[in-house]
Amino acid sequence: MQNNTFSTLFVGQNLIRLSAVDSTNNFLKLMVSKSEPLPEGTVIMADNQFAGRGQQENTWYSEPGLNLTFSIFLKPAFLPINKQFMLNIAVSNGINKALKRFIGAGIKTKWPNDLYYNDSKIGGVLIENSISGSAFKSSIIGIGVNVNQQKFDIEKTKVATSLYEILQHDVNLIDLLAEICSHIESQYLQLKSGNYISLMKTYLENLYKFNEQGLYRQNGEVFEATITGVTEEGKLIVLTSGTEKRYSFKEIEFLKN
Repeated sequence: MQNNTFSTLFVGQNLIRLSAVDSTNNFLKLMVSKSEPLPEGTVIMADNQFAGRGQQENTWYSEPGLNLTFSIFLKPAFLPINKQFMLNIAVSNGINKALKRFIGAGIKTKWPNDLYYNDSKIGGVLIENSISGSAFKSSIIGIGVNVNQQKFDIEKTKVATSLYEILQHDVNLIDLLAEICSHIESQYLQLKSGNYISLMKTYLENLYKFNEQGLYRQNGEVFEATITGVTEEGKLIVLTSGTEKRYSFKEIEFLKN
């Protein structure tokens, strides 16, 4: 445990910083599996995460010591299972708001959970939920943000950017972590109070390609469509050729125009 000065109620108050780990999500899952109770809001931060994961087992590469790679332990037992994507929305909103404090305009959330600056990826989220019966037991929120990295392996990261590339100066990792924890906590408390409409409104206001025509691919077929919304279950709503369609994760691919 590391004492810190985070101005939060619980997110980040128990901060454990590791020099190296395969995955902060894996480390946190191991802690949760032990019998000793873990405080909600516990954060595991790694200076070097050498086997980070993204959605659908995609790899997440981060140059050691330059970026934020961390996981947050939450217990959203209050959240109905059929609204579990609302947790994703709350977390994405929180990170988005925090990054805007440093960057200003240009930050967007790319459905379902990537963070973009203009058309380049700056971060991502991987949420792993533990469900017992019809209720949440816990959620582990893995977050990666490119902060001070200046060079990227195009083969691994495709199009990527960092706060350094945008601002042309280093950003203090703990200051950024504190900002993200604060905003995630604020959005999480809104979620706990059932403020779904406000959370969804914020998410859509910051959604990449929202209400813009773009090119997409589904089952090998390329088509034009406009993103018009996201369901509480997490499906992407698009309008194509006058017809509304809904897609789950990995059913639709964004293409460059």
